[in-house]
Amino acid sequence: MEAPRQQRRLGEGGGVLIAIVSSALGGTAAAVTRYLVVTADPITLAVLRWGIGFAVVLPVALLLRVTWPRRSDWPGVAALGFAFFGLFFVLYNLAVSYTTAARASLALSTLPLQTMIVASLLGIETLTARKTAGVGIAVLGVVAALASGLSAAPPGAWRGEAIMAGAVLCMAFYNVWSRPFMRRSSALGFLAVGMGTGAAALIAVGAATGRLEVLRDFGAAQWIAGIYLGVGGGALAFILWVLALQRASPTRVANTMTVNPLAAALLATGLVGEPITPGLIAGLAAVFAGIWIATTERLPSIRSAPRRCRFPGKE
Repeated sequence: MEAPRQQRRLGEGGGVLIAIVSSALGGTAAAVTRYLVVTADPITLAVLRWGIGFAVVLPVALLLRVTWPRRSDWPGVAALGFAFFGLFFVLYNLAVSYTTAARASLALSTLPLQTMIVASLLGIETLTARKTAGVGIAVLGVVAALASGLSAAPPGAWRGEAIMAGAVLCMAFYNVWSRPFMRRSSALGFLAVGMGTGAAALIAVGAATGRLEVLRDFGAAQWIAGIYLGVGGGALAFILWVLALQRASPTRVANTMTVNPLAAALLATGLVGEPITPGLIAGLAAVFAGIWIATTERLPSIRSAPRRCRFPGKE
């Protein structure tokens, strides 16, 4: 009895560590997006990120001979991919165009709260007092940091933060609904199909609207940033993210997103000269405290066969 419990703890802990690395990469991607958004629109940046990302993920998946989603699961996997890699990241890029990388990433840190609520409403994950307290402290840190630094933010920054907080709902559902699909296939197979769907939709829209023409004016610095955005912030970050979701509960994985603002702030300071304010530091301290509280619970509570669960597709 103790051995399976210990293995479960190790699996959860490993999943959280993987998610922290993924979230850090995502934070650096926010800073790179902020750098590129002055020369490219949100759709073009999403095409760049996921077109390159898919070009990396697909060969890896084929080389490793991953298990692909069942034919009956493809509509659900494709729908999640379109909503996440397509819709969410266009809104993400739009949000970053209004505010700083660090503030946009702080708004993105509401992901744990939204994932926790979605998982609870769908009957997938039980809310414990400790987990709720941890996420609550992290989110309060985010709110305090955004409020305290508002005077130093760009004009109209609140619009970007509001767009980001609203768009995060797409990622919350992706986190929660992805696990049954991955159980029936593999993390990398699921990722490749979803990312490919989102990338194809973005490329089609970009080509139809002529937005891809801006890529012709990219210089060497922009292409280096764009390639990093696709490889590091796209392929690698999300390979790690789905591997984390396969090992740990949706809320625990989502809670590591609060590492994102730290990585974003550190890189954006050097890349585009964004300041690191005392409010941001205080908010991040609360965020890390929240992560520790929510991820050090004695017994993770995940329902293996939830009675109220409503997944897209059948187990």
